[in-house]
Amino acid sequence: MISEFGHTPALPGYLRYRGVGRDQLIQYAVLVVTAFLVLSPIVPILYQSLLDKPLYDSDAAFTTANFSRLLGDATFRDTLINTFVVAVSATIIAQLIGLFAAILVSRTDLPTRSLLGSVILWPMYISGLVLAFGFVLVYGPAGFLTQLSQTKLGFVPWNLYSIQGISLVTGITQAPLTMLYCLNAADSIDATLENAARSCGARPLRTLIHITVPLMLPAFLYSAVLNFTLSLETLSVPLILGEPVGIRLISTFLFEKMQTVGQPDYAIVSVAACLLLVLVALLVLLQGVLLRNSKRFVTISGKASRQRIISLGWVKWVAAVIVWAYLVSAILLPIGFLVIRASVSYLSPAIPLYKALTLGNLRELFSVPVYIRAIVNTFIISIVGGAIATAFVTLAALVAHRSDFRYQAALNYLAMVPRAIPGIIASLGFFYALVILPSGGLRNTIWVLVIAYTMRNIPLGFGAISPMLLQASPDLDRCARTVGADWWTSCRFVLAGVIRPAILSCYALMFITFFKEYATAIFLYASGSEVIGTMLLSLYGNGRVGPVAALCCLQIAVVATLMLVLKARMRRDVVA
Repeated sequence: MISEFGHTPALPGYLRYRGVGRDQLIQYAVLVVTAFLVLSPIVPILYQSLLDKPLYDSDAAFTTANFSRLLGDATFRDTLINTFVVAVSATIIAQLIGLFAAILVSRTDLPTRSLLGSVILWPMYISGLVLAFGFVLVYGPAGFLTQLSQTKLGFVPWNLYSIQGISLVTGITQAPLTMLYCLNAADSIDATLENAARSCGARPLRTLIHITVPLMLPAFLYSAVLNFTLSLETLSVPLILGEPVGIRLISTFLFEKMQTVGQPDYAIVSVAACLLLVLVALLVLLQGVLLRNSKRFVTISGKASRQRIISLGWVKWVAAVIVWAYLVSAILLPIGFLVIRASVSYLSPAIPLYKALTLGNLRELFSVPVYIRAIVNTFIISIVGGAIATAFVTLAALVAHRSDFRYQAALNYLAMVPRAIPGIIASLGFFYALVILPSGGLRNTIWVLVIAYTMRNIPLGFGAISPMLLQASPDLDRCARTVGADWWTSCRFVLAGVIRPAILSCYALMFITFFKEYATAIFLYASGSEVIGTMLLSLYGNGRVGPVAALCCLQIAVVATLMLVLKARMRRDVVA
């Protein structure tokens, strides 16, 4: 088959007869695999929600009674109310923290603002599960500061195991997203607009409030919708802080129903999953609408002047104290006490730390077979699975953006669908799929987790690969095709080299995400396929706080090391 760009290699006769070349085979294969990955968890859930018995039961019949049964349950109505209260509260907290942090870092002379900008992003790189454990060690009912407050003051001014506590911790974990979006928006604003306001007599603070902040509105609204979506689907914080006192959100409702002794009520679980899926999908559509309406806020032009830094005067020291008080109490203390708890046999203000020092938790971590297996599995999934996911996403991005494939638009849409599939829904859907489809020996292995993780993170990979791919001139691969190279050859030998930095960034993102993932594995792991995230939940449920802290520290150390390596490489590339 000859295309407008050149010749494709010869293929077997039956393929040539059907008019299919190597390029088309690869492109159709990518479309089919993407569709299979995306639809595998969704279709079984929708199917089960319409059955009166488990989907593997041959006597199952179609019914719509499951929906009325769930929505008529007063307990589930309370769950919905709790979910929306937490989502709204956490979003407000995240937006306020992120917006003020972005303004202080990008527009003021706040002392140590660069360091502040780095530290406030830490929760984005750490699993929410890990941060929740850290908060329990510090502020929980038996937390270090809780005991200290009770001893010294006679009362405790906070209650971590509450709707307010869940909302606060969830908001803290999501504030970095708001900060990043608003920071990028602030850096992109044409400073001539601010200078024009100042030339008319507006003071710096008034310019900030009436010019700068309104121009950040698209980023602020987009991040608000994103944070609200993440708050709806989050599992770690409500599970750790809400489950002990009976506070349920939709995510923990699904988790608890599937952990029921005996046969779970799959129909009710599936209906609840469908409800969450629809809510998240609607919010993702809203994000798209916000992006389409953001053109009226465009301010980047060919003429731009340097942005001015607002001098806060003596207020900057007060602001610095407030900001660092937040960083210490919300980020550094939880992480620090995880390290301390991993190094002691018991944590209490009544016992000096030096008297409780021990290496027992670390020794146990690397001596108990199941712990070792979880660590090894996590590394294999992150290293090998991350590479597989990166290769697939890169190929899909090439088909979607740099080919003449007739179904490019469909592939682009399919690649974004996983944004609307929460991790716990993906886990449940793949669990159902493994029940009704031939598993080919994949069931209860780590490779099922690789498949599920890959599906969940296709949009993340697209976000890393697509910008550089779109920036590369089409003339590069056209030149290759004019000398006889087909699409696949030009992709391998031309485009792959051009987008190599993006591929490496994508792999780093996949490694970090796979390493700290737990929700997608929650219903898919079995004995022999444990990972660090599921092991953390199991150990915490059994009261093994020491090994939990040690595993958390291992996860933090691995992710921090990779981030330092990436930053060093980026600095080296900039210098080069």
